[in-house]
Amino acid sequence: MSHREVLQALSGLLTGMFVSILAGTVVSSSLPVIIADLGGTQASFTWVVTATLLATTVSTPIWGKLADILNRKLLIQISLVIFVSASAAAGFSQDPSMLITCRVFQGLGAGGLTSLSQIIMADILSPRERGKYMGLFGAVMGVGTVGGPLIGGFLTDAIDWRWNFFVGIPFAVVAIILLQKTLHLPKRPQTRVTIDYLGTVLLAAGVSLLLIWVSLAGSEFDWWSTETVLMVGGSLVTIALFMIVEFKASNPIIPLKLFKNRTFTLAVIGSISVGVAMFGTSVFLSQYMQLARGATATESGLMTIPMIGGMLVSSTVVGMIITRTGKWKRYMVAGSILLTVGMFLMSTIRYDTNFALVSLFMVLLGAGVGMIMQNMVLVVQNAVDPSELGVASSGVAFFRSLGGTVGISALGAVLGSQATSLLADRKDDLMAAIMALGEKGASVADQLSGGQLPAMKSLPESVRVIIESVYGHAVADIFLVAAPLAFVTIITVALLPNLSLSDKTNHERLGETTVDGAGEEIAQLAEATVAAEPRTGQLDIVNPEDGDRKDHR
Repeated sequence: MSHREVLQALSGLLTGMFVSILAGTVVSSSLPVIIADLGGTQASFTWVVTATLLATTVSTPIWGKLADILNRKLLIQISLVIFVSASAAAGFSQDPSMLITCRVFQGLGAGGLTSLSQIIMADILSPRERGKYMGLFGAVMGVGTVGGPLIGGFLTDAIDWRWNFFVGIPFAVVAIILLQKTLHLPKRPQTRVTIDYLGTVLLAAGVSLLLIWVSLAGSEFDWWSTETVLMVGGSLVTIALFMIVEFKASNPIIPLKLFKNRTFTLAVIGSISVGVAMFGTSVFLSQYMQLARGATATESGLMTIPMIGGMLVSSTVVGMIITRTGKWKRYMVAGSILLTVGMFLMSTIRYDTNFALVSLFMVLLGAGVGMIMQNMVLVVQNAVDPSELGVASSGVAFFRSLGGTVGISALGAVLGSQATSLLADRKDDLMAAIMALGEKGASVADQLSGGQLPAMKSLPESVRVIIESVYGHAVADIFLVAAPLAFVTIITVALLPNLSLSDKTNHERLGETTVDGAGEEIAQLAEATVAAEPRTGQLDIVNPEDGDRKDHR
């Protein structure tokens, strides 16, 4: 395909990806208003976020397996329809339960868009060419991540929060039309379709139970409690049953033999830590901007642009270099080092740290994520059998989402614990500041003692400085806890086999495999024939020069 044909084919994928990111981020700045308007609690707020992540994580490997046995173009269109339909339905929510249900279906569609976009790229582009086009996906992610909260804040203030869920519909319609008109995938060989239903149910149940435990432990019940034993134990038993089923299934949802592939296994380990860095830090950076620096939700989106910019530039530039040179490992090792250094530097920030310095730290962190995230999938796609590309690609995305989901919940618990501990250490200073306010001090004390996140703009200066100091320190501790995971990424990337990138698309590789397989069958048949002939009679051999036939007993 020419460069123009590739861009035309990718236009629908990029638009669909933009819809997914926009619909996911547009509500981030207005979610407190939405929950309050629907009469929800803090638990409702948590579940609105967790429900989408959980459904995305669980459904990603299922979409990947379907991509190996069904029409990929149709699948991505179906996932897009599910996603945007659920988004539109969420706009008509009358209570938190309906909103949470719609967000689950949003996550199911998002899982398809996440895995299928990478799989379809492998059908269109060879691993060697894919790097320079990864920058386009990085650009779309950057625009959606930054633009979503800004658009959401504007719609909420100017019109109504329900329009946050409707804004993606026109883009989705355009994406479906573009996919139909421009995406022409090569015809794949017919395969017998068998779906591992039992494995699917066990995987969904085991992972969901684990993620629900992580999201509720520490708030609804203690980390060490009967509920923890039952939920974690049930999750481990279910996952063990899933592994047994996968060993015996004729067409498993996640072929366990993939873990015999060293590249896949190391990429899975590395993706977990990258997921924590990508999802966890974006959530807690927003809280740092709002609670430690007094920014509004819209302002916090603008203040995280340095991280998005670092991710965008690094993914684009490194992708082009990989395409031109064919060398990838040195850049991924450099990216993992940048990620780790960025994490450790972010652990030093406080509420009054010069923002130029904070921006530099965010650029380093974003650059590290950009150099690793997409290329991790690229390396796996290059190393696995082409017939298992779908399930392998979605497997990496699955563990990345799993790491992000667990990371957000676990690091959130650490943040709450650290904030409580630091507030206790500053109790005397805080009480003195409140007492100095006179009659106004009573209302401030009620606000701080209710267990809710404080409205920083409404706090008096003397109290706000103490709260900002506490949350600035607590968020920094989050990065310190996550930094060792980033160090694990350095080790896993360094151990990845330095395989050369193929210059053939997945379809071409699959064709070669089919031809090689046919050749082997013919050779085996010939050997069997030669071995059998002496026992059954004679073998006729014709001299190619004189045509004489000679009989050999």
